[in-house]
Amino acid sequence: MVRVLAYIVLVFLLAVGFAWLADRPGAVVFTWQNYEIRASLMVAAVALVALIAALAMVGAVLRGLFNMPGMLGRFFGARRRERGYRALSAGMIAVGAGDVQVARRAAGEATALLGKEPLTLLLTAQAAQLAGDGDRARSDFEALAARPDTRVLGLHGLFIEARRQGEHAAARHFAEEAARQAPRIGWAGTALFEYQAREGDWLGALRTLSANADQRLVDKADARRLRATLLTARAMELEAGDPVEARAAAQEAHRLQPDLAPAAVVAARLLTRADDIRRAVKVLETAWKASPHPEIAEAYATVRPGDSVRDRLKRMRRLAELRPSHPESMAAVARAAIDAREFGAARTALEPLVRSSPSERVSLLMAEIEERENGDQGRVRAWLTRALTAPRDPAWVADGRVFERWAPVSPSGRVGAFQWRIAAEPPPARPPVELAPAPSRPDRAILPAPAQETRSAAGATGRIGDLPPRRDDDRLLSNRPTETLTGGAPAEAETDVEGSSVASANESGTAPARQGNSERVGPNEAAPAPPPREGQSAASPQSRGTPTVGEMDKAAANETPAAGATATKPRSFPTEDLPIPRLVRAPDDPGPSPKAEPKRGRRFWPF
Repeated sequence: MVRVLAYIVLVFLLAVGFAWLADRPGAVVFTWQNYEIRASLMVAAVALVALIAALAMVGAVLRGLFNMPGMLGRFFGARRRERGYRALSAGMIAVGAGDVQVARRAAGEATALLGKEPLTLLLTAQAAQLAGDGDRARSDFEALAARPDTRVLGLHGLFIEARRQGEHAAARHFAEEAARQAPRIGWAGTALFEYQAREGDWLGALRTLSANADQRLVDKADARRLRATLLTARAMELEAGDPVEARAAAQEAHRLQPDLAPAAVVAARLLTRADDIRRAVKVLETAWKASPHPEIAEAYATVRPGDSVRDRLKRMRRLAELRPSHPESMAAVARAAIDAREFGAARTALEPLVRSSPSERVSLLMAEIEERENGDQGRVRAWLTRALTAPRDPAWVADGRVFERWAPVSPSGRVGAFQWRIAAEPPPARPPVELAPAPSRPDRAILPAPAQETRSAAGATGRIGDLPPRRDDDRLLSNRPTETLTGGAPAEAETDVEGSSVASANESGTAPARQGNSERVGPNEAAPAPPPREGQSAASPQSRGTPTVGEMDKAAANETPAAGATATKPRSFPTEDLPIPRLVRAPDDPGPSPKAEPKRGRRFWPF
């Protein structure tokens, strides 16, 4: 629009000028070497304008001739760049699609057309990564890192390559450089924080976390949680050497995250060492209100050194009043009552848990009560058996695995990944439950009471802690099959766990050996067997009932071993059924010889 207006104004001015000249006629005389040229003023003006236009046209033609090579170069260069960018776009699409051949061909074409441009170097490096050529990718990323405008891009590529090849020292170096060049980049700050925490550099991790929080790379809630985790780890590290600084770190961690049990326990322990019992009790009570935990209960019971077990029980009851309906409160009171030998109070505390659905820990506590109060091995075994199939208790879980203790960093390198919850899946294997043999006859195992007698006893006594009704998958071990020790005499009939009867001997009188569990004694050896009771058949162990410890000792004292007699040995559970995850090695076996790891050359400069 402006050009049109300017053109109109110029034409208007020319028209005005020519009109002004027409109104004022005159002549123009030009004399040169005996030549005289006369023309009117209007003709001279028109001739001058035509001469100027002709000179402009000649100048334009000359400029075009002189600029023709550059114009041709720019034309073909534009076409070349257009082809290069098309190849670059196709290469990026091929990298995203995972087409190695198209990506490498497009990268070569783009490099040939565009040269060592940043995008072509990036495409070449990504194509090399896709093809598994680490050396080519590393060289391209180093070229990118050498340029000021693409330094962070090159450092990111080198960081990824270093992590892929397991060069974590080089990866941390590249992350530090990138964080120094561009603090707002998220991957650099996150990676540096993880490496510092994994290596135990708690102060460096705290500084990096603060920088990430300032750049808004981490949410405020996550930043508080991560800071509490790091401060707890630092307090645990300095607890033995610098208790003052450790106490300050633990108290700050407790203020940031009151439900973090390790922080509260460490803070209370350090405050107890400083003779500040009142503040230690307050810290533990605050943590218990936020989230009850067995470690908090244990620390609360021993917060005052030298107290008796009854004083600990009173203190534990006071702690349980803060969360009276929580299972941890009931279990904590029961634990303190067992230590104080007040078994009635322990049963009363566990009554709601036993009646609903006793967990593994509750079953073990009930087994301990039966053992220490009455010494009833039948009930002890019954509760231990129930513990094998009982619901699991909460535990420290991280990366899908169960751990015995809390740690600030998980095996995968994540900070604050440990959570106190019930594991989704059981651990690979449980340790077998081993029971001590009877003190009078260590060579004999005490048989558990039959299920019918257990239920009748529970119905007769009606005490808190009697066994709940059995389920189909909760069977006692009173009818476990016995193992044959000799091979000549007929063996007794045996009943499996489901109650099905198995024939004890064949017609020829030889006892069938059980596959995988039979133990045979020499032909001249015989193990003594207790004689059957009066009025009972020796071929039916169910009709005999379960002998008590006194009856077994009396029968063993009066019996006379006979040659060829068959002795039965009850198979303990579950030590023989569960696989042993240990490898037994001979004392003189040095084990596999370590192989020297082959030396590798430097991959990342200067690493």
